[in-house]
Amino acid sequence: MGIFQKGFNYSQDGQGNRLVYHLQGCNMKCPWCSNPEGMSPSGTLFVQPDWLVDSVCPHGAVSGKKLNRSKCEGCDQRECLSVHRNKGIYLSCVQRDTEQMVEEILSASPMFYDGGGVTFTGGEPTLQAKGLTEILAEVKEKGIHTAIETNGSYPGLPEMFPLIDQLIMDCKQTDPDKHKAATGISNGRILENLTLAAGKHPRVHIRVPMIGGVNDSEEDVQNFIGFFRKLAGPNVTFEILTYHEYGKNKWEQCGLRYQMWDAHIGDRRAEEARQAFREAGLNYQAT
Repeated sequence: MGIFQKGFNYSQDGQGNRLVYHLQGCNMKCPWCSNPEGMSPSGTLFVQPDWLVDSVCPHGAVSGKKLNRSKCEGCDQRECLSVHRNKGIYLSCVQRDTEQMVEEILSASPMFYDGGGVTFTGGEPTLQAKGLTEILAEVKEKGIHTAIETNGSYPGLPEMFPLIDQLIMDCKQTDPDKHKAATGISNGRILENLTLAAGKHPRVHIRVPMIGGVNDSEEDVQNFIGFFRKLAGPNVTFEILTYHEYGKNKWEQCGLRYQMWDAHIGDRRAEEARQAFREAGLNYQAT
């Protein structure tokens, strides 16, 4: 299993205090992503310029606190990671086997207070569905509360429902053309899985990441409401999160260009959208 981040948080990624694993790789290419280091399935060379020194690369890829990534392409030796390791450059993810992760989760269980447990997010955790399913099955059998946060695009997601106590799903757009333009993939399977989850899963939390110029128009909000009304039930809650720039610097550190401008959502606009959800009868829940 490829993991690019792990740690504890309280109630943001599921109920109670939770151990959260960010699994490497994502099938979307959202330009607002706050975890760009988690996009590539094989990991990304992450650079901290203040610590970068020329000597970490014997092939001349590092000069003047900068990494020439074109020289890294096709490099099999990766001496910067294996021989001259330092804080200036490292691979975004580490590899762990499922047995190690199960042991770690079980060892951390005394920290799972207030109904907490383990959450798998990303990237997109279902890109590593085989290992993820194995871990979920083992820890759930031991009584650990399980949750995943997913973009909902994995065709086999409904088969995983019995292993997931709390299912957190994103819905970025209901319009198929706008969704593909924003994320790079279709939303057909996502909307289908959202519908199946609302009908079959006992606890579903649907989040809309509201992004200026992407899905914040009044038409967009009404489209969300129209679709979500079909899903509404006692087992389904909804939430609107707003755009932030917490991951902006990481794009440059990953050798990527950040392309979001004027995407902020004002407090008034965000509250108007949230109130529209509530007035439509949707069970709104802030996390």
